[in-house]
Amino acid sequence: MGEGGEQPERRAKPVPAVDRQFSLVLALLATEAGLLKSEILSSVRGYAEKYVEGGRNDNLERQFERDKDAIRDRGIPLETIESPDRPGDNQSLRYRIPKGRYELPESVRFTPDELALLGLAAEVWREASLSDDSQRALTKLRGLGIEPREPVIGYAPRLRVRDAAFEPLRRALDRRQTVRFRYFKPGSAEPRPRTVDPYAVVLHEGRWHVHGYDHGVAAPRTFLLSRITGPVEPVAGSTFDAPEAGIQDRVLADLEALRLANAADLAVSAGSDAEVRLGRRAVLRDEDAGVIRLHYTDAAVFADELAGFGPEVRVLAPASLADAVRERLARVVAAHCDGSVD
Repeated sequence: MGEGGEQPERRAKPVPAVDRQFSLVLALLATEAGLLKSEILSSVRGYAEKYVEGGRNDNLERQFERDKDAIRDRGIPLETIESPDRPGDNQSLRYRIPKGRYELPESVRFTPDELALLGLAAEVWREASLSDDSQRALTKLRGLGIEPREPVIGYAPRLRVRDAAFEPLRRALDRRQTVRFRYFKPGSAEPRPRTVDPYAVVLHEGRWHVHGYDHGVAAPRTFLLSRITGPVEPVAGSTFDAPEAGIQDRVLADLEALRLANAADLAVSAGSDAEVRLGRRAVLRDEDAGVIRLHYTDAAVFADELAGFGPEVRVLAPASLADAVRERLARVVAAHCDGSVD
């Protein structure tokens, strides 16, 4: 108790950044005309508790700027609207999130069980290198009216993406920012620097690819993330226009067409690990001869895989793939021999 029986002043409990940003998303979704910065700071949970009417709110304004960037990084279309009567006046800027660009299409509906499983999937990724994507998914699910953190099972496994380039590329794609990285192309003696406008990051046959405009060759190219060596660095002050709609679908279609255009005939040992694992992907099979046919996208990646089976698999065609596997096996032999013969 204070003097005269007065209650001591209670300091407001800090609001976690994720909750504050979610409150901001809800507020900006609820307005068509948009909100002024002063309206946001004075009314949205996480800001309002510290807002000083008519006073200096510099720290809150900087916090708001960071929250804006975080929301946009999660793929949420936060728009800035300039007042036609006061162009160039930052104090008159309005902010909003257009519902049409954020809400799910009318044709997409989830049952409660499906929503719970989606929440669990987001939780599975929450501490992995896809954590930004999991936060995007969690925010979307909460916007649909469910709380994804409700326990569904006793524990959730943790997944990690091996390609360190994934997150910086996805971030650059969201910000439409040109990047630099070093790329090791099969057959090259060393990785070469590339400067790329990333248009899409897609998963095909269990491997991540980035498609974009390669400034070095002045043409679109698709890169395998596992061949990127070293850091992916943004090019300061360099941005690019949004790619055409449906670019991800087109890139996946091109990769699938490439896969179907490449076919390999393989002789596999009966009962071997190669027969079991590769046989699952066979498009044609000759049981008597022990020959299977598979499609593949990347010859170098496929040759690496086949070499791992050793004598259990032999490439019958194409000859270029057979040569690539033999070359890999020869390197293994050379690495384990000292050149002497007993």
